[in-house]
Amino acid sequence: MHPASMSLFLMTLCAGAVHAAPDEDKLGKAQGYPVGTRMNWFTDESVRVGSFTHQAEIDGIQRGGVNALQPSARPMPLPQASREPVLRWNVDQYRNLTVDDYLDRQRVMGLMIIKDGVVQVERYQYGRTAQDRFLSNSMSKSIVALAIGMAVQEGLIASLDERADHYAPKIAGTLYGETTIRNLLRMASGARFTERYDGKDDMARFGTASGRDGLEAAARVVTERDFAQGVHFNYASAETAMLGAVLRGATGGSLSDYLSTRLWQPIGAETSALWRTDKTGLEVAAGNFNATLRDYARLAIVLANDGVRPDDPAKAQIIPREFLLDATDWQRVPEAFRPGQAAPYYGYGYKFWLFPGKTRRFAMLGVYGQMIFIDPGQKLVMVQTSANATAKTGQTTLARDADAFWRGVVQHYGTW
Repeated sequence: MHPASMSLFLMTLCAGAVHAAPDEDKLGKAQGYPVGTRMNWFTDESVRVGSFTHQAEIDGIQRGGVNALQPSARPMPLPQASREPVLRWNVDQYRNLTVDDYLDRQRVMGLMIIKDGVVQVERYQYGRTAQDRFLSNSMSKSIVALAIGMAVQEGLIASLDERADHYAPKIAGTLYGETTIRNLLRMASGARFTERYDGKDDMARFGTASGRDGLEAAARVVTERDFAQGVHFNYASAETAMLGAVLRGATGGSLSDYLSTRLWQPIGAETSALWRTDKTGLEVAAGNFNATLRDYARLAIVLANDGVRPDDPAKAQIIPREFLLDATDWQRVPEAFRPGQAAPYYGYGYKFWLFPGKTRRFAMLGVYGQMIFIDPGQKLVMVQTSANATAKTGQTTLARDADAFWRGVVQHYGTW
């Protein structure tokens, strides 16, 4: 480990020894943060920390295996600031809160803040370290979108307006097969689909079918449209699963192999990433991606630099720039997908959440509090992995605190 990294790592260990993280008892500290089983890893908070950092090792999930994205021979350096900045943030009646306050209030497993490629903050709680691979949950959806953009640039996908079943013939005759790639990217198939994470929604029904028969076969359980495709946002993880099938058909191989040489290695990832598959070998693309906090940060840095690795002298375009702008700029999306329309706060691009405001800022989000916030104008990113009490962060104080904390970070370096 680089000396500066070792110094900060030891410092965070010391900090963790002094400050107890929230709800350690509920999250399994006394048991050493155990790893769950295929039956309880996602829902049982007593195994959440262990499961969300060892998910790729749990037997039997989706009756599939695990694919790897290989790391780079030339990792992107992550230099450390000489000292942590004095960040302040406000929420409700509380003023001048600190980074420590944020960690005391929220079940954050890992937190990184990077400005201009330099790590300003790197903290871990619940015994987690820089060596752990953290579960993405739905942050992986954004990675799938990047793969679609690359496949279009390479001519493997002719147009975003082609139907999904052109590339994924096993979903022919289904609602999703008849939906265009663009509308799957926007969560705009029009399908009737509920995703509440209560075990009784359409996501549970789809998950049961995909575990039994595979993701492509599970497309047949979604049969009704509430809207014409392309006109209305409705969050449905099944739509990203279909894009995984599109990519396998278009590229002729696994999503992990495709992205190893086109994304994971070019961004300078230091450690392999692991992606769970279904029984057919198809990546469970709507989630199930596992990577270190620092490698998520490297991806975020490239996104903040509009698809270019900043330490690359050649400034090679890793991610197609125009596609990335279409995916992350709310002013480029139709009215129905803009902030305040797609959702009460965010807008939705191609699998990225779009902050309101004149300045382009966007996010990768996953249930239970996985978050990557990106401000390209300031070359500023925040990466957070969490073990929130509920899948939807709006049901606890995490969503509100995270937004307020991020605003404080942005305002420390500039203006919102």
